[in-house]
Amino acid sequence: MSSRPDQCECPLCSSSDASSIPTSSNASSTQADDEPYITPLPKLQLFIIIFIQIAEPVTSTVIYPFVNDLVRTLGITNGDEKKTGYYVGLVESIFYAAEALTVLNWGRASDKIGRRPILLGGMLGLAMSMLGFGLSKGYWMLIVSRCAQGAFNGNIGVTKSVMAEITDATNAAQAFSFLPVAWSIGSTLGPLIGGAFTAPATRRPDIFGHFQFFKNYPYFLPCFVATLVPLSAFLLAFVALKETLPAAVEHQKQADALKALAEADETGSPRPTTRLLSPSSSRTSLLQDYGATTAAASPHASEPGTPIKKQFSDTTASPPPFRALFIPRVLIPITNFAFLAFLDQSLLVLLPLIYSTPLCLGGLGLPPSTIGTILGVWGVINGFVQVFGFAPFRARVGHRNCYMFGIAGLGVCFATFPVLAVLARWDGGEVGPWVWCGIAVQLTAYMLSYMSYACMFMYIAAAAPSRSTLGATNGLAQLTASSVRALAPSTASSLFSFSLELGAGNKKNVGGYLVYIILCTISTAALWWSFRLPETLASEDKQSRREASDATAVE
Repeated sequence: MSSRPDQCECPLCSSSDASSIPTSSNASSTQADDEPYITPLPKLQLFIIIFIQIAEPVTSTVIYPFVNDLVRTLGITNGDEKKTGYYVGLVESIFYAAEALTVLNWGRASDKIGRRPILLGGMLGLAMSMLGFGLSKGYWMLIVSRCAQGAFNGNIGVTKSVMAEITDATNAAQAFSFLPVAWSIGSTLGPLIGGAFTAPATRRPDIFGHFQFFKNYPYFLPCFVATLVPLSAFLLAFVALKETLPAAVEHQKQADALKALAEADETGSPRPTTRLLSPSSSRTSLLQDYGATTAAASPHASEPGTPIKKQFSDTTASPPPFRALFIPRVLIPITNFAFLAFLDQSLLVLLPLIYSTPLCLGGLGLPPSTIGTILGVWGVINGFVQVFGFAPFRARVGHRNCYMFGIAGLGVCFATFPVLAVLARWDGGEVGPWVWCGIAVQLTAYMLSYMSYACMFMYIAAAAPSRSTLGATNGLAQLTASSVRALAPSTASSLFSFSLELGAGNKKNVGGYLVYIILCTISTAALWWSFRLPETLASEDKQSRREASDATAVE
């Protein structure tokens, strides 16, 4: 690559006009300039962020295989099976409700004290509250520990802020494609842990039967195994995670520069040449590429004669007020995110529910082991598709179109449920080849929605009005998503039960398909609303204009 203007200190070379004039001396590098440069991903930092992301789905889904039995053993239902679903639904939904109440505060706190301490505290608190759930002997202890899990998971929006700060326009698509993979891995791993380690003293008496503890707390072991995920993430982040908040990073650079100047004055050695407040990095963050401004720049920093302490004190500014986020640029992506989260969570609830519902009621009558195998295999395939397929698919169809394909895919998933029931009747009242083909089509369409998540995370990062509001913007987005996720399970399952009641005794009654009609209608509304999103990201427009300008200069 040719040298950038900020790589030389002399006035002549610092001129952007001079650096843009092609001469014979740099003719040999012209061919290299035509090749788009992709910034290498910070692999270790990216791995830590993905690891932290996995903790949320693992801890939220690990209870699904045993929570019904756990609620029954507590005696809260007094033997009435009709009440079990009510109490279980509260346990499942309270996680996302608590997350919704705290996520915004975590995001705003990260804008002030840094990303690293918020992530570390969240992982440690999540591990402790997960252990508390396994040791709970009363229903309200379950509720309190589940609330704590959701509250400490509220820092999940901070990981998106870190992702935006460690990437730029050239590698953002590749990096953000790993976020849906994290959810896919976690939501697959969580139920597997919950099913494999429940009641160890009963299932493996040769190993755990001698321990009275596991007889008294039959659901502690799966919670303990799930605890290892956030605990390992905490230890890894404590050792290797770097701070990415621009103000905190700049403050540390300033402190190092002051220390170097002080040491030079004490020893009498020449003072080091330090560009105190000029952002000298040749690589801009994803957020900066999107056009967000930084509040850290000081109007007096470059003026000669300005005292060093004055220069440093002007480099940080408090984040703008929260009301600065309530603008169309921020609200349009966040409302689209709400549509996506609600539809995805509704589908996540309906898949095992309808797959296990008897054939006579419009389901497939599959046993839990088969459903677990289907979702587990799908999770593995989906992970590979997201890692290797998202970036080229997005590059081919465009950013907004990629998001819209995912929303349309969710609509196809909801519309496929009644088709599967018809196919099962064609197969003679059992799950035959036609049904399996329908399931394959449905889950293939579901994969597209995970690509929508990666697109939406990039949209939200682009929407931040400034670098100092990145955490608050992601926090507001996560607040919205967690709120609708808390409503989706009860809404979708209640609609399904109500549809069964309407369609009972009358196979031709359209009321039996009410749940699918409503969710397909919401999918259509989400698809229509997605047209309000920009077709491309600002950084990609800038890059295209830059490449066109470079090509014109070479000609």
